[in-house]
Formats: sequence, structure tokens, C-alpha cells
Amino acid sequence: MQDLKPLYDAVLTGDAKTAKTTTEQALAAGVEPLQLVQEFMMPAMAEVGRRFEANEYFVPELLLSARAMKAALELIRPLLVASGTEPVGRVALGTVKGDLHDIGKNLVGAMLEGGGYEVIDLGVNVPPEQFVAAVKEKKANIVAMSALLTTTMPAMKTTIEALQQAGVRQQVKVLVGGAPISQRYAEEIGADGYSESAAGAVAAARKVCA
Repeated sequence: MQDLKPLYDAVLTGDAKTAKTTTEQALAAGVEPLQLVQEFMMPAMAEVGRRFEANEYFVPELLLSARAMKAALELIRPLLVASGTEPVGRVALGTVKGDLHDIGKNLVGAMLEGGGYEVIDLGVNVPPEQFVAAVKEKKANIVAMSALLTTTMPAMKTTIEALQQAGVRQQVKVLVGGAPISQRYAEEIGADGYSESAAGAVAAARKVCA
């Protein structure tokens, strides 16, 4: 059996080209797609998260690792879907209405994908109705909202209210994050969870779904 540690190393160091070629070779050799994700890619992203929390990695390294993982996942995801493998959860992710910042959101998306979640990226400036639609149509069981401006923070509360009015609030867990957001604010607006960093998003998702 071929050595798959290069896949782990490629994700860890942000080498997208090697991540892709190693994944191609492994799949051609008959390695199970889920094995690649669970035994090599998820542990690599977990280590990336640990290094970020420890200030050994910074946003550029995080983005490179995320890109490398995406390159490998693009080959693996269709195979997982075809085999009927269910993701850990489905996350409707977006930056709230009025806010156009996407770096933090993209990092959270990458960390969640690395943790085995299917991410439905709604983009930026996302109105409450779009989050509601993702829950109804895409069967998302987590709504993750990001805001970088204090002026757009209230849109999080509006979105939670929209989920309630649509009758789907009980079906989903709501996670919030972003520079101006705090645990206290998350509790005030009725969110289920909060993460102060992209690296902590997976732990927050697992915690609210436990």
C-alpha cells in the first residue's frame, strides 16, 4: 500500500499540488475516499487549527492549508456522494446582510470541511431568507453566521427570528462568530454556539450537535 503521509504533510504545509496528486494516486490505487478524509486530511486540519491557536500559524498559512484540502476534497467529494456516505452535518454558512467580508467566513468553511461537514457557502451579504431557504431546501442542520462590522451584528438576531418565524428554528443549531461577536452577545440573541476563531469552529459545531 502506498505511503499516504505526503497527503497529511501537503495539507499541513499548504501544498495544493501535492495534495491533489497524492489523492489522485491513492484513489487510483483503490484507497477508500473516506479513509483519506478521516485518517489524513482531518488530522492535518486539526493540527493546522492547533498551530493557529498556538500562534505558530497565522491567517496566510491557514488559507494555504484550506486551499490544499479543497484541492483534495474536489476529487473525493463526488465519490462520497456517489457511495451514499453522509457528512457529519450540513452547514449553511454566510456573512450576514450588509457585511461583505469573506476571509473569516472562508476560513471557517475550510475548517468545517476539514472536520467532515458539508458546507453550503451562501457567500456574503446574505439576507435572513436565504439562510431559511438553505435549511428548508438543502437540509442544513447548522446555520453559521459571520459578521465583521458592529453595524451588521443585529442581522444575526434578525436571522434567528426569521428561522423561528419560518418554523425551522428547532431543526437547526445556530453558530455565530466574527471580530465584534462575543459569547455574551451569542447568548443574548439566542444562538446555540460561538467561536472566537475559525480554528475553533469545528469544536463549536461538534459541541452544539452533541
